[in-house]
Amino acid sequence: MTMAGSSAAKARRKANAADERLFDRELEDLPPELRWREWMLRVEAVIFASTEPVTRETLARVVGKDCSIDLLIDDLQEELRDRPYELVSVAGGWQHRTRVRFGDTIRASSAPTRGGAAALSEFEAMVLMAVGYFQPVTRGELSKIFGKEVSRDTIGSLRGVGLLASGPRSPTPGAPYTYVTTKHFLSAFGMETLRDLPDIEALEDAGLLGRAAVQEERVSAEAESEEE
Repeated sequence: MTMAGSSAAKARRKANAADERLFDRELEDLPPELRWREWMLRVEAVIFASTEPVTRETLARVVGKDCSIDLLIDDLQEELRDRPYELVSVAGGWQHRTRVRFGDTIRASSAPTRGGAAALSEFEAMVLMAVGYFQPVTRGELSKIFGKEVSRDTIGSLRGVGLLASGPRSPTPGAPYTYVTTKHFLSAFGMETLRDLPDIEALEDAGLLGRAAVQEERVSAEAESEEE
């Protein structure tokens, strides 16, 4: 790092430290009821302003050290009970989401919306779903699952909208890249963790996905590696 860069970094750290001292998290001068109310408003403001789910660690920066984030969220959710939007736990944090029953209303309005999943083709959606279940998975393994090539353009499109990312190199010959889903994938589809994915057995019964194909591809690749 250059001297100029080092000086700039020190200046930013000093500014952040000053902000830390000036921002009153504890609000000890307020009565308990007003303190709790102010913490609720702060948390809601942060979540409302964020384009991604807000983590517990982020919210802890704007409330007192003894404040229960969970109880605060419970109170906010209760307060929004009769509103057309709600506060949901998704992708390791919390986010405001319009209630499902207003989906048709929003679509009918043609108003521009934020967040959500990008418009995907049917095949892109199927590839994304396969990555969700079998990650980390290579492009070759995905091609085996679908019985046709999954192109680099398809993978690039899903990466471009932030739904896929590169995973570890595969231990198979050539060490191809693997692909994994992102936190944005969880957020876009309203899931807290990958455990919220639909039951894969039901998808297999419907003929939409099959574990056998990817397992066969991996066994075949491992056998080739051992022969070499």
